[in-house]
Amino acid sequence: MGTHIHYKDSSIFSFQGPFRSAADIILASASPRRQSLLTTLGISFQVIPAKLKEPDPEPKQKPEDYALHLADAKAFEVADQKHSAVVIAADTIVVLDQTIMGKPRSRANALEMLKNLQGNTHRVITAVSILCRQKKVRESFFCETSVKMVSVEDHILRQYIDTGETDDKAGAYAIQGLGGFLIKSIQGSYTNVVGLPLAEVWTKLFQLHAITLPEKDAP
Repeated sequence: MGTHIHYKDSSIFSFQGPFRSAADIILASASPRRQSLLTTLGISFQVIPAKLKEPDPEPKQKPEDYALHLADAKAFEVADQKHSAVVIAADTIVVLDQTIMGKPRSRANALEMLKNLQGNTHRVITAVSILCRQKKVRESFFCETSVKMVSVEDHILRQYIDTGETDDKAGAYAIQGLGGFLIKSIQGSYTNVVGLPLAEVWTKLFQLHAITLPEKDAP
């Protein structure tokens, strides 16, 4: 049996993967990358993106605290509408030294970001909040991956930026997309860099009994 997927404000039904949904699950994100990763588990879930306007970090706020704050805010926004559902929200940031890099404001800003990142090792932090109002469940955590970029000439960076892929990506690159050629090495979770640390997410969902094994495979 194949996979039938409808993204954005609709249910996603998957008949592949090792798990099945045991609760109503909502992904509070419009990110196709997070949707795709969650789909690989074989679970059914609904997509209701949070509409939160992301604030700037507070002075001296730790990057992981900032990401956790955003993930929690997104989860609470959607959970307040769907009290019985298990809501998953996430926020991914790129950090060079202690500087948080958001999405580029322009192509020139994207070039500036990539020039700063190239040849250096930066951190990608994804914070995840799993929340169910009815069951009084709240799990918040973050994962961190170190990413090292190669050094390339500016005209190569501009060529990449001209593809448009950098426009809505934190740090102005996508490791799973065209920007993969910029990545020399990573230390830690690859899916965390994509936008959802899958091993940690499915473990939490399984522990919360929000997902389970198919009946025929259950011990």
